[in-house]
Amino acid sequence: MANSELLSKLLEKRGIKGEEQVEFFLNPDYERDFHDPFLMKDMERACVRLFEVIENKEKIIIYADYDCDGIPGAVILTDLLKKISYKNYEVYIPQRNSEGYGLNLEAIKQFAESGVKLLITIDLGVTAVSEVAQAEVDGIDVIITDHHIPPEVLPRAYAILNPKTDKYPEKMLCGAGVVFKFTQAFLKKYGEFYKIKEGSEKWMLDMAGLATLSDMVPLLGENRALAYFGMKVLKKSPRPGLQKLFSKINLDQRYLSEDDIGFMIIPKLNAASRMDDPMRAYELLATSDETQAGILADYLSKINDERKTIVTGIMREANKKLSTLAHKEVIVMGNPKWRVGVLGLVAGKISDEYQKPVFVWGRDENNSIRGSCRSDGSVSVMELMTETKESFIDFGGHELAGGFTVHNEKIYFLEEALSFSFDKVKREKAKDEVIHEAKLDLSAVNMKNWREIEKLAPFGFGNPKPIFLFENVKVENIKKFGKNGSGEHLEIIFSGGNGNKTKAVSFFSNQDSFKKIPVEGINVNLLATFDLSRFRGREELRLRIEDIL
Repeated sequence: MANSELLSKLLEKRGIKGEEQVEFFLNPDYERDFHDPFLMKDMERACVRLFEVIENKEKIIIYADYDCDGIPGAVILTDLLKKISYKNYEVYIPQRNSEGYGLNLEAIKQFAESGVKLLITIDLGVTAVSEVAQAEVDGIDVIITDHHIPPEVLPRAYAILNPKTDKYPEKMLCGAGVVFKFTQAFLKKYGEFYKIKEGSEKWMLDMAGLATLSDMVPLLGENRALAYFGMKVLKKSPRPGLQKLFSKINLDQRYLSEDDIGFMIIPKLNAASRMDDPMRAYELLATSDETQAGILADYLSKINDERKTIVTGIMREANKKLSTLAHKEVIVMGNPKWRVGVLGLVAGKISDEYQKPVFVWGRDENNSIRGSCRSDGSVSVMELMTETKESFIDFGGHELAGGFTVHNEKIYFLEEALSFSFDKVKREKAKDEVIHEAKLDLSAVNMKNWREIEKLAPFGFGNPKPIFLFENVKVENIKKFGKNGSGEHLEIIFSGGNGNKTKAVSFFSNQDSFKKIPVEGINVNLLATFDLSRFRGREELRLRIEDIL
């Protein structure tokens, strides 16, 4: 069947041309789109070592990062061990507030004392040269699974699975994506030996998909397949923890969307490490016990609400300070009382508002000054921190986001030092314009076109939801809505020249959130995406406002 004119236009805009490319993009195929996992350099070695350890009944530690990439990755690996009825393993997730990111020597010491023979990292480890050396000295083999940019000198681990260190075709896998490949390879090699049905790793795609959507990796190539099949499995996933979480927020699992994952599920899972213990999120995803799943879903929802309250409080304080300060090129602010786990969210909000790189700090449980930074795109925060490395005890991250620890006496000079370095490493910032993919009439807002657009899903980084321009539409009616009458969201009815009317919404917005303030009766240009609401089981197609011009 030929694609509609609208779909063809959208594919072309995305640079997807020719029958083969279009077929690949619109119809992901499990056998075709997943690369052979053994193309990863150390995959054979990693599989053989895991097999030996299992056969010798030796102790394994799964050491995962505390975010929404590492935790689902840990679930994938424990799913594999449960499938082969292996019990001699433990999951270890470092505390965000006291231990921070990555492998730590203290934990390795404990593992050595408890007779661990194999340590498998998830979403971390590729820079942990001294920690891996210590583990090897203590008789622990380390298999690193990671996707971060490798340093010039790699750790001397038993095996390193990281597509950025070898010729594996998909360089942009997330951490859980790499673990999924490890599981796929292990089952390909030993599945028959353990009498495991072929293809049983497909049930783990819910976790690989969840992480791929959460980790801001481009949803193209193998990642598109991971997100696409991941969403299919998430809609049917039998995990009690997910089911309880969905019902807690009145989500119909069958109609789950990537927006639901991004806005409703991921923040609750991340709340565990920001507010308490990341193991709570792991337990929620890994448990097969309905009662425990219900208790954990309630708990994560509760601490996520607390997290929102804390962020709002810190933002109020920060905005007060920012309104009285003269701003340098880089904003640095903090308070020893601010909770370290939520500061990335705060830095992101301030950076969005002031369009500058922002560093926000608090004091952690070890009395160290720690914080998070976010970039507005004018600089890579990693380059900026590297240029200013004398100020830091420790730092890490990528272009747009990072974390750091600072010497107590240097925190008060950090803004000056970073602003001085900024001029050396700044770059041309991309213009912050909303780019539309097609012009439409309001009469085009119908289910037929919605179904065509949906063929491009799942949407996310590298494959954004198509934005349409609706020219010269009239603002008919404006109203505020929100939970318990909070009025934090906006609903606007627009009408077109031929009498068509369409509802459009904008969450966490008010009338001055847009380039042009909408007033009833005036004509405007509207930039918006299609949005199908299933609130309380009722389907309603509407628009979601990107901007009003």
